[in-house]
Formats: sequence, C-alpha cells, structure tokens
Amino acid sequence: MHRETNVDVERPDWLEQMAGILETLNEGVMVANDCQKILFINSILEEMTGIPPGEIVGRNASQFYSPQEYAFIQTKLVVGHASGRNRYEFVLPRKDGSRMPVIISARTFEDPDGREFAIVTFTDISEQKTAEAALREANAQLEESQRNFEEDLLLASRVQQSLAPQSLVWGGMRVEAYFQPVRTIGGDFGLVSSFDNDHLNLLVCDVSGHGIGSALVTNRIYSETMAQLRRKMPLAQMLRDLNSFVLENLGGSSFNFTMAAARLDRGGQRMIFAGAGHPPAMIVTPGEEPRLLESRSMLLGALPDAVDSEATLDVDLLPGDRVVLYTDGITEVFDDRGEMLGVQGVQKFVRETALLPFGEMQQALLDRVATWREGPSTDDVSLVLLEVQ
Repeated sequence: MHRETNVDVERPDWLEQMAGILETLNEGVMVANDCQKILFINSILEEMTGIPPGEIVGRNASQFYSPQEYAFIQTKLVVGHASGRNRYEFVLPRKDGSRMPVIISARTFEDPDGREFAIVTFTDISEQKTAEAALREANAQLEESQRNFEEDLLLASRVQQSLAPQSLVWGGMRVEAYFQPVRTIGGDFGLVSSFDNDHLNLLVCDVSGHGIGSALVTNRIYSETMAQLRRKMPLAQMLRDLNSFVLENLGGSSFNFTMAAARLDRGGQRMIFAGAGHPPAMIVTPGEEPRLLESRSMLLGALPDAVDSEATLDVDLLPGDRVVLYTDGITEVFDDRGEMLGVQGVQKFVRETALLPFGEMQQALLDRVATWREGPSTDDVSLVLLEVQ
C-alpha cells in the first residue's frame, strides 16, 4: 500500500513491494535509510504516535525526541550497527507530547544495490508498565505495612519481655529466672512475685501455639493471673477461676494452657504446689535424685471441670533444697536420633547441675538441654529456679 506524504523522499522498489506486508503486522514499523531518514511507517505506528505519515516520513528521528532521549538512541545505534540488530526498552514520542513505553527492535541490512537500511519495530508495553507501576505501588504499600507490623511486633515483644519472670532474693530464698520465646513473641510467661511480706509466688504458664494469637491470649491470662495473686487467692481456686475465665471469654479461640504454680512461706520451709497439665516441677537436694511434683489437674481452657478437687500439694523444704519450674520447651526437645529428652532427661540434668553453685545452675541446665537438642529451639522456654538458704 503506497501512502502519501508531505515530504518528497526516495523509496526503494523493494519497500514499495513490502509495504503491504508491513501493514499487516500488529506492531508499529518504521523503515529508515543509512542517514537515519525515515522512509516509511505503517498504520499501526501512526496510531501509536497519533502523527500522520506526512509529518514523519522524510524526517530524522532526532526531530521527534529530546536531545537527551536522542543521545540515548545514538548509543543504541552504535551497538546495533556493530551487531546488525538491537532490542531495548525505551519510549515513542506522541503527537500530544507524551511518551509511550515501547520495546524497540531494530535490524540493519543492505539491499541489492549495497545501500544500508534499518527496519525498526515498536511494541506497545503501556499495559505492562501500568501493571508494573501498580505492582511497585502495591509493593511500596506492602513494605510500609511490613514496617508498621514489625514496629508493632517489636513493641509487643518489649511488652511480653516485661512479663518475663525476674530473679530476686527474698526472705532467705534466691530465685533465678529465664524466658526465651522461639519467635519475636510467644506463648510462655512466668511470675516471681510477692504481694505481701509472708508469701512468695512462683509460676510458669504455657499457652498453646506460637505467634501473635498465642501472645495475645498469654497477655490476657497473665493479667488475670496477676489479679488473682493480688487477691491472695488460694492456688486451687486460682486455677479454677483462670479456667473459667478462658472458657467464658476466649472459649472460641481454640487456645488452651498449662500451668505450674508454687507459693512459699517467708522462711522457705513450706510450699504449696498446684499444677494443671504441666510437666512436673522438681525439688532437688544437691547429691540426691530430684523429686517430681506431678500436676493433679488437666490442661486449662478446654473443660469446665479441668481442676481436680484436691488440686494442691503441701511440700516441706529444707535449707539447700532447690525448686525447678519449667515449660515443655525444656522437655520436648529431640536429639539427632529423634529421641526426646523428656522429664527423665531433665531430671538427670537437674541432678547433675544441682551440684554446682546456685548461680551457675541455670546456665548449666540450659547448656545441657541445648547440647542434647539437634538444631535450634522450636518452642518457647521458661525456667524458674529457687534455692532455700
């Protein structure tokens, strides 16, 4: 198809013969000579630019691009001249002054008379660029949301770290405590507190699951537990109230929890213990086999009658005795053969480490567990040790 132009330009015979074929292509096509003078554009390219052929044919591409844009094209022309072909992403000027993002593919060749020409195709990638821009915007919003989430998570972690049990010396007793969530926030918490001059409370709790949901439930249970302890609630009644609290307020959450609590008199000679679905606490006299204090109640938050009618144990303590409370992040660890450490393994480690000075026992116990375990910890860990002096 011959197309009239406003600029007289010599068109080789082969171009006249190929014009019809070039018009059938679904991409914009331009043919230029070795002087970079445009000899032909097809109708698709006319639609893409909005500029009629009469205002394009016979002119140089430099007349349509800015100096900076054309300088970039010149660098591509050098590459294309050396290899005979080129392909790159750039823009196509439009009549209204805007720029259409395109893929430019160019190929140079010689005709039978030895003259050099270039066939250049332009593929519209506006939709792709729009999608890329939308994706970048979505990614930017996602990154901003992630930053906000991480800031919130850091704050939540600081709040939860404030729930970690604290070491102290009280009424002739020494307490060492340790807390380490497997993620930024976790489902364990511990308490070492006294709300009067007569009793010291030790407690560890393990809420099922990990992550944000578990941490939120943990915080609720922690607050309710603190309220119970401030009211000097007997341990058995405290377990019943906590069980009812979760069933009534968080019953649809599918979370449940275990707990081990001890209350000691100021002299450290008498301890009341209550456990609910929790690994047994241990009492050890250095050089002797640790005694196990088993839970009498079931895990809490699942059944209304989870707490046993005789939920507590009365225990006499002697100077030098040590009390060990822990969560299952200590017991439920596996070695390279897939064997679980379990309560008996922890009992052995407690017996061994009880021979050390009290200030060294906690770290030695944790080191033994870490040596047994294959790989990093997969559960939250809480540990509370007490020594009667």
